[in-house]
Amino acid sequence: MPQTPLSRTRIRLAWAIALVVDAIQIPAEATGPVGWFLGAGLDLITMAVMCALLGFHWAFLPSFLTEWIPYLNLAPLWTLAVVLATRGRGEAGLPKPPELT
Repeated sequence: MPQTPLSRTRIRLAWAIALVVDAIQIPAEATGPVGWFLGAGLDLITMAVMCALLGFHWAFLPSFLTEWIPYLNLAPLWTLAVVLATRGRGEAGLPKPPELT
């Protein structure tokens, strides 16, 4: 099923959010249970925002679920999910209309 193209603004915003969330969650994991609860809440919000920005993508589901496992959060999984969800969906991926001569 072909996916709809995304604007550059949506893609950039999704990338920025994923990078910020991963940058917060990786060091927060070292704080123990407090960091885990912070990460769990942040994951719920991130999943909702990513689905609103990019639409549902299967890459978000493993990122969401594995973030709930302690110490598996040390990988930038939201960033990887955004890479997979936005791959080939930008406006640049659209065929150009024929030029009139």
